[in-house]
Amino acid sequence: MKYFETKKARIEIIPMIDIMFFLLVFFIMITLHMIPATGVPSNLASSSTATQLDVPRVMVAVDPAGGISVEGKSLSPQQLTEMLRQKGGRTVVTIAGARDTSLQHLIEVMDSCRTAGVTQIGLAARKSGGS
Repeated sequence: MKYFETKKARIEIIPMIDIMFFLLVFFIMITLHMIPATGVPSNLASSSTATQLDVPRVMVAVDPAGGISVEGKSLSPQQLTEMLRQKGGRTVVTIAGARDTSLQHLIEVMDSCRTAGVTQIGLAARKSGGS
């Protein structure tokens, strides 16, 4: 009597694999969009001894005219100091000055960072190809 026989339950694994790949791609795309300061448009100076730094918590861009921008927002030195005070003294700051930016503008940004209590300040540079 085949009519009354029960069939064994089967777990279909192929749809489950498809869902897992979809979730993996979804989380990778979300993670890539969460990375802070992925691109600061600037023409960095080059250095033959440039080294890779840890990912900064705050990336400060300085243009040749001395304009300061953080995450696309233009700030004055006083606003930068106040923002860094709110983040705390253990904040890691990297300053990305354009190639034509004067040293005075970079020093003003560094002074603003020091006034806020930041002790870890780095200068961004492009690694030159020469030896």
